[in-house]
Amino acid sequence: MTTFRVIPCLDVINRRVTKGVKFKDNVDIGDPVELALRYCDEGADELVVYDVTASAERRPIDFEMIRRVAEVVRVPFAVGGGISSLADMEKILETGAEKISVNSLAVHNPAIIAEGAKAFGSQRIVLGMDPFAVADKKAFPSGYEITTRGFRERSGMDAVEWAKRAVDLGVGEIVVNSVDADGTREGFELTITGLIAEAVSVPVVASGGAGGVEHLRDAYTIAKADAAIVASILHTGVVTIPQLKEELRAFGVPVR
Repeated sequence: MTTFRVIPCLDVINRRVTKGVKFKDNVDIGDPVELALRYCDEGADELVVYDVTASAERRPIDFEMIRRVAEVVRVPFAVGGGISSLADMEKILETGAEKISVNSLAVHNPAIIAEGAKAFGSQRIVLGMDPFAVADKKAFPSGYEITTRGFRERSGMDAVEWAKRAVDLGVGEIVVNSVDADGTREGFELTITGLIAEAVSVPVVASGGAGGVEHLRDAYTIAKADAAIVASILHTGVVTIPQLKEELRAFGVPVR
């Protein structure tokens, strides 16, 4: 049986972990290296590190920060933000990351997915997507449109159609980060997460909105997600990873 993964997320700005609500009003949380080590020690299955302003600012990812994180963690971790080329992907892997997360780059240059999968293997290429709900079902049959550059730009692309195309190009995993739910602690956006999980053959990760163990349970039982990303509730001490896993086991969710 495949186990459900609990994945802490570190959103980094200027080498500090921050957290906001719907990509706004970010507050300082702490040092990414210290937090990465702490979550690793607590039993995180994986980590995600996003240089969240790199794409919007059109600057390279902070490779030195990634290297420092790689020195202390003992679990696989993915890196995203500011990736602009195959050379950037290679450098990220050379620093010690296990996976590369592409979002805005993939929307504007879908061929980078195929190039990355061919060069490094599909299992290393993660598609990060930031969908939000829209009313125009004619233009967006799923009811969700993809945004880029930290929700600063609309893409005109339907979320489910983009997910299926990305898998055809070689993506090995998809992270569905709901713009509408991000940072709210009101639960994952189960509708779009479930639609994508049903439409693709690769693992799907729920992201954005975790407020308690019941939300992770719902991601697994209702949306059929393979993993969940958590941030705010860990950063603020509402719950720890061991507590999350213990309660998930009590709900019958298989965890490591």
